[in-house]
Amino acid sequence: MASGIQISPSADPEQVLAAARLMEKYADTPMDFADATLVLLADDLGVLDVLTLDRRGFSAYRTAKGKAFRLVLS
Repeated sequence: MASGIQISPSADPEQVLAAARLMEKYADTPMDFADATLVLLADDLGVLDVLTLDRRGFSAYRTAKGKAFRLVLS
């Protein structure tokens, strides 16, 4: 267990660590594990349109290339 994160055998440790790094980066927003995994998944899929009620968080979050998400419920 590192940094309070427990990695299950079925989880990809690199993805879990990437999520943890995002959570640290956006600690002031804050970003939880679910948000971090959604940001990583959207980035992997090249998706910028996000349907969420978390306007504050997803207005601040950026892809790895620095692109902002488009909030569908704006």
